[in-house]
Amino acid sequence: MNMDFVNLTPENLANEHLCCIIRSKKPHQGVEAKRQWLSDRLAEGHVFRKLNEKATVFIEYAPLETAWVPIIGDNYYYLYCLWVSGSCKGKGYGKALMEYCIADAREKGKSGICMLGAKKQKGWLSDQAFAKKYGFKVADTTENGYELLALSFDGTMPEFTPRAKSSSIENKELTIFYDMQCPFIPQYIERIGDYCETNHIPVSFIRVDSLRKAKDLPCVFNNWGIFYNGIFETVNLTDAAGIQRILKKNA
Repeated sequence: MNMDFVNLTPENLANEHLCCIIRSKKPHQGVEAKRQWLSDRLAEGHVFRKLNEKATVFIEYAPLETAWVPIIGDNYYYLYCLWVSGSCKGKGYGKALMEYCIADAREKGKSGICMLGAKKQKGWLSDQAFAKKYGFKVADTTENGYELLALSFDGTMPEFTPRAKSSSIENKELTIFYDMQCPFIPQYIERIGDYCETNHIPVSFIRVDSLRKAKDLPCVFNNWGIFYNGIFETVNLTDAAGIQRILKKNA
């Protein structure tokens, strides 16, 4: 079994594949946007560690102070994504990646590691049951069922910002906040945009393009957040069928 991992660096970023979407030759809009986003993050201590082969096996985390999420806390890492898929499952890769992150946090004197969760597992969040095996516990919650999970080394705990807990905006039309941290995002924006245009549904796409904007978001966020009728709906990337369900539920 291949346990050869590589971390992305400014030097290898242009040539290494990104595990989320793997393309051998043809450029991919989302991958290139993600690559550009990462080029500005790596100097901030952002870590993208992946299996050294063409497979979806990776972990991505960053210092909480520079993580693009509305979470506050001192000296934590924020875990954006831990993903092992397909034939790579069940081979110990997730364990190896999580243990690397924990060891890295301890070596750098961090207070702990945190990640976004939910009372009902969401499709675009890392496996919470797996994280809890390592001691992650609920550090904070929102009224709409989201949780902040934390593995604390010193007893301190991070928390959602008060604004993130509000989960509401004044705009009543379909509104989507997004950044370029996930390479799937451009294609979902295109699909939702086409659906809304065809069905004459007003929609606003709001790009989160700075750390300041991310920390001030009116909802929990990993890289995506949907509102309708001024109420926060989900962090899940959502296709046209998902948008239909949201509209129907709120009709």
